[in-house]
Amino acid sequence: MSENASPTELTSQYTAQVTADLETNAKEQERIGAEIAALQEQLTALQRDHQVLVSIQQAIDAAPAAVQPATDSTKIPAPRTKPATAPGTGAPARARAKKTTARTDRDATAKPAAVPRAGKAGKTVQPTLVSLVRHYLGEQSEPRSAAEIATALGQTHPDRNVKTTVVRTTVEGLVARNQAQRTKQGSSVFYTTPNTPQQSTPAQTDKDSAPADA
Repeated sequence: MSENASPTELTSQYTAQVTADLETNAKEQERIGAEIAALQEQLTALQRDHQVLVSIQQAIDAAPAAVQPATDSTKIPAPRTKPATAPGTGAPARARAKKTTARTDRDATAKPAAVPRAGKAGKTVQPTLVSLVRHYLGEQSEPRSAAEIATALGQTHPDRNVKTTVVRTTVEGLVARNQAQRTKQGSSVFYTTPNTPQQSTPAQTDKDSAPADA
């Protein structure tokens, strides 16, 4: 800053500096807010997974208690003595008793097998935003902006509140892990997967097509 500047010039310079600082501060707040929103969404998904796992564990722990009465019911002592019967009736009676015992054993065995299947029912775990963004970029043949990604995911998953700022933070995280690439076309930023061919920007295309100087 020049020491010989007039008060008007100094005021203009200070105003420009403050305006630039305010813009930088606002962008930093937006970036941090987007990171917090992304982390909150991941935390919510983990909490849903935890509830599902706890429900399954409780169902598995409760299964032996439900089976116990059926196991006790099978301990029926067989009669040791029988009253005298008419000739020819003893064998059929013993056969009927064996069939009854076998049927009881089969019923008691089938009940424990049915209890674990009932405990497997649970909620469907939704994919995280990171996996959705990575899958979407992998299906695209051209670079996409954060707004385009957010719009496409919002249409595909209307039950989820997909915001552009959260998507931008998420895809920047993929770029940091080398799972996505960032390209600029003018003032716009576009993203692709590492195996997607990047398109040339308009400025590059004009430069390549310009004739060489004679």
